[in-house]
Amino acid sequence: MKRSKADIVAEHGPYPGTDGVHGVTCDGEHVWFASGTRLNVWDPASARVLRSIDIAAHAGTAFDGRHLFQIAEDRIHRIDPQTGEVLATIPAPGDSSSGLAWAEGTLWVGQYRGRKIQQIDPATGAILRTIESDRFVTGVTWVDGECWHGTWENDESALRHIDPTTGEVLEQLDMPPGAGISGLAAEDGQAVFYCGGGHSGKLRVVKRPRSVAAAG
Repeated sequence: MKRSKADIVAEHGPYPGTDGVHGVTCDGEHVWFASGTRLNVWDPASARVLRSIDIAAHAGTAFDGRHLFQIAEDRIHRIDPQTGEVLATIPAPGDSSSGLAWAEGTLWVGQYRGRKIQQIDPATGAILRTIESDRFVTGVTWVDGECWHGTWENDESALRHIDPTTGEVLEQLDMPPGAGISGLAAEDGQAVFYCGGGHSGKLRVVKRPRSVAAAG
């Protein structure tokens, strides 16, 4: 496993009216982050929150190119990003669902205390695959065909690139002590990760490794 220190290139927030930054996702133009009772649209260029949707938003957030998916306690809502309307609901797997990502036409759900990532059917919630981890799992993202997830255990956090078949950790970026990772998102071809900072209310921008960013 290749291991190095995470390069935090920017840190934003906390933002008024948020209880923290939980799930994070990208829609091709903006970054969305969950903050307990709202989903917020954040502009990377200005570092401003442009608008918010009032909705339960306790953990992971994902975008499938058309709709948002949001973990709300033991459920996952499919949401119209323009109106905030909940279009469908499926059960969340496990009892500690944290991160959420969209890839291969399915949802990938991080299980914090369960130390695993589960691939599920977005229509039914049926579990299709389970990837075991040796650390608590927080945010999950797929970028340029690679699966990355955050860990946060005690005062230690890291970004991990894993083999989605075996769960083997291929590369790890260690965050500074106290800089926890909740949500995680990245865009294909872009050179950064967006990391939620939990109850700190901060959104951190972390440089992706050069070899990974170049692959897009």
